[in-house]
Parts: sequence; structure tokens; C-alpha cells
Amino acid sequence: MPLPAKAFQRWLNGVAPDTSTADICRVSGVKRTTLAQQLVRGKVAETTVVSISRAYNINPVAALATFDTYSDLASSSLPPSDKELVSQIATVDLLRAVIVRTAPAGHTGTGPTGTGSTGPCRPELSPPPHGTSVKNWVDAIDDGELRHRVSAATGVAPQNYSAQLTANRLAPELAVATSRAAGVGLAGGLVATGLVSEAEAGWPPGARQAALDRLSDGDLAALSGERLQALGKTLRRQEQDQEQTERIWENLV
Repeated sequence: MPLPAKAFQRWLNGVAPDTSTADICRVSGVKRTTLAQQLVRGKVAETTVVSISRAYNINPVAALATFDTYSDLASSSLPPSDKELVSQIATVDLLRAVIVRTAPAGHTGTGPTGTGSTGPCRPELSPPPHGTSVKNWVDAIDDGELRHRVSAATGVAPQNYSAQLTANRLAPELAVATSRAAGVGLAGGLVATGLVSEAEAGWPPGARQAALDRLSDGDLAALSGERLQALGKTLRRQEQDQEQTERIWENLV
């Protein structure tokens, strides 16, 4: 749910008093036309608050917590679980970890900088979000009834909720509602959607890598296999959609 324009303007006056809208847009990277349209509609996007917060060295999660919709972010201190952390590791990084762990002893690896070294190297993880970060995160915290609880709490139809997950997106207020319904840290979904970074959400440095290191070889291989299977289904569906589109065009010509 976008933030009320009046509440946003009060917040902005506190963050950048006596600063023109043009200057705020210039330092934050928010387009003046975009901000003007949001203010006219009376609804300001969360991304706007995040961009301006970063420009003025304010934690975006703390900034969002000043608005009624996200006020409980201020009191959320639960750390991410290992399942949440691993869900934010891209499939390609999981596969690299499998290769590193299974590399023969003394095998010459390639480090993150591209220089050769003796022994397998641990590549640096790519930052979230990744191609399936939202769905993976929800799956990681789902006890089997999570989607129903979120639907009941927010009024969002289950099929609409699932459609957002399939598209690897989730509205910020829905991400927080999902965290609340699952009983996990409220900022986790904001990381999965890419609205805020790990550090901004309060995740410890290197937390994802540490969670990955705690996975046994068997669990890592099984998880990688599940990710590949899901990727295969997605690719096959895309290929079928493309074939169907081509057939339609052929019939129209």
C-alpha cells in the first residue's frame, strides 16, 4: 500500500527541511515528474522513501517504520533463520558451492578476481534479490498454511498472491504481512523483494555465506537439485508459450 502523501511530506520536512523538491530529487535519483505524480495522487511509493532515505544516510527500514503502515518494523528484532538466508542465495551460487565442495583435493580453482590459486576457492555470493528470491523466501518460511493466513489477514485472494510469487514480486506491505503471519523478522521480505539490502534490514555481515557453510553436502546437493528442477519447469513453460505464440502468428499470416 503506497504511503499517504501528507504523511510523506511531514516525514520529508523532517528529513530535509528547507530543501527544494528539485534538490531532493537530484540527490536521491527520484524523477521530479514521478514524485509530482505521486503527490498529486496522494500516494507515495515505498521506493521513493527508500531512495530519499539512502540519499540522506537514513536507514530505509527505520524510515518506513515512521509510517503507520510499517510502524511495527521498528520493534522487529528477530534475526533471519538459516532457511531464509539460504533462500536468498541464487541458484548459480548454490551450484558453484557444490563444485567447490566436490572439487578434488589440490585442484586449481579460480578466485573471484579471476586469478588462479591452489585449492578450491569460495566465490563471493551475488547480492539479493535473484530470479526466484521471493518465492524461495515464502517457501522457506511456509508451514503449509502461510498463504491462507496471509490471505485472511490482508484480503488478497490466494490466486493473486500466488501470481505475485510466480512473477517474483511482492508488494512491500504484503511482504511485511507475510513475515508477520510466519512469525519471522519483518524486514526479511523486503530483502527478498529487493526493496532494501541485507545490511539495511539488519542482517549480520556474511550471514548468507555462514548459513550456506552450515549446509551439509547432501542438503546442499538436494537443494541445488530442487532449484534446477524448478528452473527446468519454468524454462519448459516459457518454451511452450513461445511455441504457442509462434503458431498463432503463423495462422494470422
